Amino acid sequence: QVQLVESGGGLVQPGGSLRLSCVVSGNIFTIYTMSWYRQHPEKQRELVAQITDTGSTDYASSVKGRFTISRDNDKNTMHLQMNSLTPEDTGVYYCNSDLSYAPSGYPIRVNSWGQGTQVTVSS
Repeated sequence: QVQLVESGGGLVQPGGSLRLSCVVSGNIFTIYTMSWYRQHPEKQRELVAQITDTGSTDYASSVKGRFTISRDNDKNTMHLQMNSLTPEDTGVYYCNSDLSYAPSGYPIRVNSWGQGTQVTVSS
């Protein structure tokens, strides 16, 4: 089985920072694109940032210049450094990964989600 586990969420004041982490476990063959999504209770889930296996990154326009996505391939982890946070950044942040694993000796490609971690930006 493949599991994605997020951590690092919490309550922070406007202008503050948080660093989210996602750990991927299982018989991983290759992790391609890793992404962070977020969802506010009254909004649609949106793509925040993503990073490919070659290191290419992309960000939602609302977070460009404030958030930085990174990955550590040796540890099958990725991070999201969030700076200059605003109340609009509040939501549940989900880790997503396009990856392949080998449960039977050959790779199977899947798209997996974590359970999410709550981020609240408030005074």
